[in-house]
Amino acid sequence: MKSAVFYGKHDLRVEEHPMPEVGPHDVLIQVEACGVCGTDVHIYEGDKGAAEVTPPTILGHEFSGVIREVGSEVKKYKAGDRVCIDPNCYCGACDPCRNGVAHFCENMMGYGTTVNGGFAEYCAVDERQVYLLGENTTFEQGAMAEPVACCLHGIDMCEIQPGQQVVIIGGGMIGLLMLQLAKLAGAAKVALLEPVENKREVGRKLGADVCIDPVKEDVKERLAENGMDWVNVVIECVGRPSTIEQAIEIAGNKAVVMMFGLTKPDEEIAVKPFQVFQKELVLKASYINPYTQKRALDLINSGRLDVSSMVYEVCSLDKLEEILSRPEVRAKGKYVISPKM
Repeated sequence: MKSAVFYGKHDLRVEEHPMPEVGPHDVLIQVEACGVCGTDVHIYEGDKGAAEVTPPTILGHEFSGVIREVGSEVKKYKAGDRVCIDPNCYCGACDPCRNGVAHFCENMMGYGTTVNGGFAEYCAVDERQVYLLGENTTFEQGAMAEPVACCLHGIDMCEIQPGQQVVIIGGGMIGLLMLQLAKLAGAAKVALLEPVENKREVGRKLGADVCIDPVKEDVKERLAENGMDWVNVVIECVGRPSTIEQAIEIAGNKAVVMMFGLTKPDEEIAVKPFQVFQKELVLKASYINPYTQKRALDLINSGRLDVSSMVYEVCSLDKLEEILSRPEVRAKGKYVISPKM
C-alpha cells in the first residue's frame, strides 16, 4: 500500500509498505482523509511532539475512513462503517490511567506517532479507538474530530463563563476552532489576532467580533476601541515564545492564559513574575484529548461546529513533504491528505 514513512529529520518517503496485520480486536480502515497537524511538522523537523516517534513510522493521526475488515473479536463495528479514530490509546492499568488522568498514560500507544498511522491507504486500529461518523458528516470533517477533541480539553481548562471576553492568538485551524468553541461557551466578545488577511476573513465569518493584525496594528489600542479592556481569557494557538509573552501582556486581571500552541521542546519564554502577581494571572497548558473525542464528533455531526472553512486543500500523499517542509505553504491554511488521490 502507498504510505508516507518518516525515517528521521527531514526524511519522509512516499513508498510501498506492507499491509497492516489485523488483530482480533482491530479494524482495518481504508483511509479517506488525514489532516496535516502541527505535531507532524514538529516530528518532521526532528522535534518531539506529544509522543516520541521511532523511525521508520507512518505518520498521520487525524484520520477517517471506511472499515474494510474486522478482527475475530470485534462485535460493535462491521465492514462498510464510516469512522474516525482517537489516535491516543491508553493502557488502563498504569497509575495515571487508574487515577483518572489517562492522557498521562505510561504505556500510551499513539497511531501516527508510536505506531503506524493514517498517511497511508490502510491502517489497522484497535476497536476501542473507533467512532462512527454521522450520516451527513464527510470524511474530511470526520478527520477533524481529533483536533477538535484537543481544543475541547483546552477550552474546558479555560473555564470560560458567559459574558466574558476572550482573545485568540493565531488564526490557523486550531485558533479558528477555539474561536467557535469560545463563542459556544458563552463568550460575549471574541477577538482574533492574526497577521494573514484571508485567515482574519475566515475568522470574521466564523463569528469573531474583532479581527486584529498584530503586526500592523496596536493590539491593546484596538481591543480598547472595541470595548475589550478587561480580557478574561487569552488562548495562544501559535506556539511561539513571542506570542505566549504577548498573551500574558494583554491578559486582564484574574485572567486565564492558555498556552495551547506547541513550541519546540527547548524554547523558553521571558516571564515577569511581578506582572503575573499583580494581575493574579493563571497560566495553563493543555495536553492532548482526554475523554473529549465523542463530544468533538457530536459537535461536528450536529453541524454546530464548522471544521471545513479553514481547510485550504485536499491533496495526495505526494504533496505531504512539501507541506511539512515549507512554512509559506502551510500558512495558506489547513491541508488534508487523501491517500486515494
